[in-house]
Amino acid sequence: MALPSSPIDWNESHVKEWLTEVGFGSYAHVLCDVHKINGTALLMLSEKDLKSPPLNMEVLGDVKNLAIQLFLLRMRHEEKINKLGFPMSSKALLALPFPSKDAYGFPKKKLAAIINAKKAMDFSGMATHLDPEIGKTFLSITYFVVVTIITSLVMVTVHDRVPDMKKYPPLPDIFLDNVPLIPWAFDMCEVSGCLLLITWICVLVCHKHRIILMRRFFALTGTVFLLRCVTMMITSLSVPGSHLECAPRPYGDIWAKLEKALEIWRGFGMSVQGVRTCGDYMFSGHTVTLTMLNFFITEYTPRRLYFLHTFSWILNLFGVFFILAAREHYSIDVFVAFYISSRMFLYYHTLANSRTLKQRDRYRARVWFPLFSFFEARIDGMVPNEYQLPWAHFTQASVCNFRRRLRKFLLKTWKNIWTVRSVEQRSSDKIKPAVSNKRSKKKN
Repeated sequence: MALPSSPIDWNESHVKEWLTEVGFGSYAHVLCDVHKINGTALLMLSEKDLKSPPLNMEVLGDVKNLAIQLFLLRMRHEEKINKLGFPMSSKALLALPFPSKDAYGFPKKKLAAIINAKKAMDFSGMATHLDPEIGKTFLSITYFVVVTIITSLVMVTVHDRVPDMKKYPPLPDIFLDNVPLIPWAFDMCEVSGCLLLITWICVLVCHKHRIILMRRFFALTGTVFLLRCVTMMITSLSVPGSHLECAPRPYGDIWAKLEKALEIWRGFGMSVQGVRTCGDYMFSGHTVTLTMLNFFITEYTPRRLYFLHTFSWILNLFGVFFILAAREHYSIDVFVAFYISSRMFLYYHTLANSRTLKQRDRYRARVWFPLFSFFEARIDGMVPNEYQLPWAHFTQASVCNFRRRLRKFLLKTWKNIWTVRSVEQRSSDKIKPAVSNKRSKKKN
């Protein structure tokens, strides 16, 4: 009788057949007839289960060998098992020796590579492969820049559609109706954002995996701002404060609008840079920036830096308060911005940090978050918070290697230039006699 392809579909008779094939037919009656071990239960058996009641296997060699066969069975069907959320193996199984080939001809070298990778994870969830992938990071930065340009164009468009302040007064708002106006508050919000940005740059400079962090930051922030473009275009809310001077601007032709969009893009949409826009209320871009910077700082710094984490959260919360105190946004704008930014960050990192979730939800992620599937394809766990100065990898050997390559490149370049010059010289030497012969013929 042929066994089903997946052990999950095995019944007791299939398990009996498998035990006979791997040389443990004497235990088939106890496991299958007495204890009703089917395929799913077989995958969950551990060495401890084999030695403990009610199985009580007394032959140590049989216990060890059967445990190895169970481990190899799980390794061959790893993907299907992970879909059900079953653990791959126990920590003790990873240290077991194994033959050069098992009963199904599984190569020893391939098993060694898999087991070493499992050992490297040390069951802490840390990634075993952290390739910087600079090309993907460059694409992430390009994606972010393109999104910011689109955002600037949308901000110009929604400013033309801002409702008339006389006809549409500010909407009722619990927070704005009970907090007095603070004129300088919005500038303080942007100061808080600048402090968070400086902190995040310092973290990037000192972090060993700075390229991966940059890729994640630009991909996530760009995605949230792209969603903001959609919400801004869908609905135009009335101006939240009567002190704001908001009215449609006569931009003229398309070039004038592009020039204004470029002005917003160069000023990063900040009022301290002289940028003033209206109509871009749902949802708050300043809150998105503050929240993203705060979450990335707290995620990629050690947990023991309580002062830094507290400082980051204070800047985030006070920045949100200053936005509302300046009447630049409604409370719903800030709440939605904080919720979307934090959920996007947490969902992204939950999938990225959990290997099992990534495998189970990879099809859903390809549809709903294709950037995640592309950028995180080769990262199989959490990114450890390891720190290294940017120039630390420039050892004496690497510097000598760089000098050698530079010298080789310069010599090759000089050789090519010299070859081109010699060819030009030869061609000119050939042309000169021909010209002199023509002149002599004309004289004759």
